[in-house]
Formats: sequence, C-alpha cells, structure tokens
Amino acid sequence: MTDTPKDLTEHLKARILANGPLTIADYMSECLLHPTLGYYTTRDPLGASGDFTTAPEISQMFGELIGLCLAQTWLDHGAPAPFALAELGPGRGTLMADILRATASVPGFHAAARIHLIEASDTLRSAQAEALSGHKIDWHYQLSTLPDLPLFLVANEFFDALPIRQFLRDEGDAWRERRVGLVDGKLAFGAGDPAEVPALSGRLAETEQGQLVEICAAAEAIASEIGTHISDHGGAALIIDYGDWASYGDTFQAVKSHKKTSPLTTPGQADLTAHVDFAALANAVQGAASCAATAMIPQGVFLERLGITHRAQQLAQALSGEALENHIAAHRRLTHPDEMGNLFKILALYDGRFSPPPGLQT
Repeated sequence: MTDTPKDLTEHLKARILANGPLTIADYMSECLLHPTLGYYTTRDPLGASGDFTTAPEISQMFGELIGLCLAQTWLDHGAPAPFALAELGPGRGTLMADILRATASVPGFHAAARIHLIEASDTLRSAQAEALSGHKIDWHYQLSTLPDLPLFLVANEFFDALPIRQFLRDEGDAWRERRVGLVDGKLAFGAGDPAEVPALSGRLAETEQGQLVEICAAAEAIASEIGTHISDHGGAALIIDYGDWASYGDTFQAVKSHKKTSPLTTPGQADLTAHVDFAALANAVQGAASCAATAMIPQGVFLERLGITHRAQQLAQALSGEALENHIAAHRRLTHPDEMGNLFKILALYDGRFSPPPGLQT
C-alpha cells in the first residue's frame, strides 16, 4: 500500500522522478485537487482571510442582478416547471443565496426551482449548506448527474481554475508543450520535444515561432455538456470569468494571500488559474442542435445593462460614513474598466428557440 504523502512538493518531485515532467494540466490538477493536499480540498480560499475575493463576496448587488437575469430568462423561456437552478463551483454559497433572495418575489420561480450545486470540496459544501439553510440542496461532483430538467445555470470564476495545457510554437507546424520538471532538485518549467498538435491546427495561421497558446480540454468538455443539456431540455447558462475571446500568451498564475506568486513556489497552498478562452467555450456548443452562444461582453457593460447603478443608488440611501464609502468602492470594483469591469467577461449559452438572457441581447 502506498503511503499518503505529507508534503505536496515532495510528492510532485517523486512523481516527476518516476514518470518524467508533468504537463501544466497535471500539475494544476495535483495542486488544486489532490485528495489530501490539494488547495480546494483542504481549505476555504475565499475572503479577507483567504487568498482571493470573488464578485459575490464584494457586493450583494452582483448576485441580485444575476438572479433577476436568470429569473427573467426563465420567464422568457415559458417558465418551465420544474427546472434545475444550478451553480458550478458555488464557493461559500453567497451567490446562490443572493440569487434566491432576489428572486423570492418572482411568481412561481422558487416553487419550480430545484437547487443543484456542483462542488468537489467538502469544506466548501459545509459553507454552502450553512449559507443556504432553509433550502433543499442537491450536491453533485459533476454535471452528468444533473436531472433531465430545463437548466438555468451560473458559473462564476469556475472555468479559470480548470487545468490548462501550454504550447510554444516551434518551427513549421510543430509545437513544444510546456511542462513542470526538476532543475537542481527544484520544480522548474521546461518544454518537451517538437510535435504536431492536431487541436492547435487552427492556431497555426495566427501564431509565430516562440508564441505561447493555452488550451483547456476540460473547459470545452464542460461547455459542450452544458450545451447538450440545454439543447435536450432547454434553459440557459451564464458564464462569468476573466479572460478573452481567444488565448494568447502565458496567463498561468498563482495567488496567495491576495498577492500574485510563482505557481511553483508553494504547491497546494496557492490558487492556480488561467484566463478563459471564451471562443473555445462558444465553439464547443456548435454540435448541440438548439443551443446558441451569445457574443462575449465585459462584466461592467453587462451589469450596467442590468441596472447596477440604479440598484447601487437605492442601497446607498440607507448608508453613511464608512459603509457608504465601501459600497461606492464595491460598485466601482465590479464595473469600472480599470478593475473587474473589463477584465471579467460574460458569455451565455441558451436555447436558441428563445431570446438571449437580458443584458446579452444585441
């Protein structure tokens, strides 16, 4: 029987010595999801005492507007009942709690909703149960176990944590995959031998030797699964994350105690992410007959279209002093182009027989 490792760095080194350098995807998977030493499996990473803060933790306005967007989409799609109200990677449950509070007055919405959370971390499942006490929740480890119901789903900062692979353009049509190996006994980046990569054939015309691109097979597979579910049963999905329409350059990063650090410095103790390729997500649903993808737009534009400034003004009337200053700062952080407003993007997947979700209609 293999002993349970007590140190993730030593475990990674032993794996590399035994089997050779790791792909970035394998390295991310070990660091984030190792059953006893992984980042997400051993801690609550959110908030001031954690390593990063997500939009729902910044202000209730974010979750409220997402909830009303989903509810209006549900109404526009004929108010199917019952339906699955689902979230991928729900963190502490803050976003879903805000969604449910904001939609409490939408006739029939709560009666028809069946709440499903896709969450791998037992630590975070406990936090979600507390945040959503009073609601019946079904937890899942993967999308495939969701019921065959119309699906209205949100994924906020979920796709950025899925494992990526990185490739450096080499001579001709070849690529060299970036890997994590050992140099003088320490974890270090390197690159494999040149090889053709069929998945990157479409990137040859737009890249030059030495340029780096990233692909995320897991993200494409999950987007495809969402698209198939929507095509078969109806619904819509809101995907909110940082990234752009296509992947260019090295976006692999680590964050610890709200500061960027090297991804190789403290394996299992820092959050590892990469920018999301929204074009790949949209392309992944092309095989789903009645599922369509909207254009990608910045988070700030989306929230303004949904009325965040009006909501901010309403909430501000009851505030003063430091509370008011924090509220104003939260509105700016969510919407301003120099903060999350442009860095984060929104893409919706939806039943093409109906209108796109509010805020994403052209």
